[in-house]
Amino acid sequence: QLHRRGFRCLDGVDGSAGMLERARSTGLYRQLRRCVLGREPLPAPAEHYDAVTVVGALGEGQVPSTAVTELLRVTKPGGFLCLTTRSNPSNLRYKGELEAALAGLEREGAWRKVLAQEVERWERATSEEESTQGTGYIPGVVYIYQKCPVPPPEEG
Repeated sequence: QLHRRGFRCLDGVDGSAGMLERARSTGLYRQLRRCVLGREPLPAPAEHYDAVTVVGALGEGQVPSTAVTELLRVTKPGGFLCLTTRSNPSNLRYKGELEAALAGLEREGAWRKVLAQEVERWERATSEEESTQGTGYIPGVVYIYQKCPVPPPEEG
């Protein structure tokens, strides 16, 4: 979808060599690198990207919620971060931790929330317990934040 909308300089990271090969086969990415987010820094300099997205990785047993500071590090001031997580029962503890980390960075003035939107039919459920009211889907949420510009130095 991003490529269809004119975005051409796409880089990707994943902890799985198999997923990187799958991404490489699309021909959409300028650069693909292996990185286990939360255990190692992203392979990019500070303030490098206009936008950073994480879809399908912020969840229980995957990328720790503390990794959002690393995502913020590689985003340019004024740039955007689009993050997603699931709202199904087995991910609620993680979602709470993530939202606390997001709110903490907002209180510190690191970024400002642009959007937090719940999506009822986020992805297909893998079990009946995770399904929302028998729909066969689980809910999720999309967060969009904008990194705050660095304030000018105080004159003294």
